[in-house]
Amino acid sequence: QVQLVESGGGSVETGESLRLSCIASGVTWGRACMAWFRQTPGMARELVAAVDGYADSVKGRFTFSQVITDNAAYLEMNNLKPEDTGIYYCAAKDCKENDYTAWGRGTQVTVSS
Repeated sequence: QVQLVESGGGSVETGESLRLSCIASGVTWGRACMAWFRQTPGMARELVAAVDGYADSVKGRFTFSQVITDNAAYLEMNNLKPEDTGIYYCAAKDCKENDYTAWGRGTQVTVSS
C-alpha cells in the first residue's frame, strides 16, 4: 500500500514563501506520478500543481518538482496570498492511470494578510 507523508506547511504572512515536501513509500507501480491538491474553506479539493501544469491561481508563483527515483515531490510556494490558505495534500498514481489513488493526510498552510 502506498503511503504519502507531507511536510513543510506552516503559518506565514502575505508575500512570504513555503516549501512543501512529500515522500512516498510502498510504491510498486512502474512509475509514480505525483501532484499537489489543496482544499480551502468552503471549496472542493482542487489540483494545484502536477508535472503537466498548474492551477491558474498559482501560475508564476508555485513550482512543482518530482524526483522520480526518490518517489518524492515538492512544491515551492512564493509570494503567498491569503487565498492560498488551506490544507495541501500530496497525491500519487500509477502514471498509466487517470485517477490519483494514494493520498497523504495533508499539511496546513495559513497565509495572513
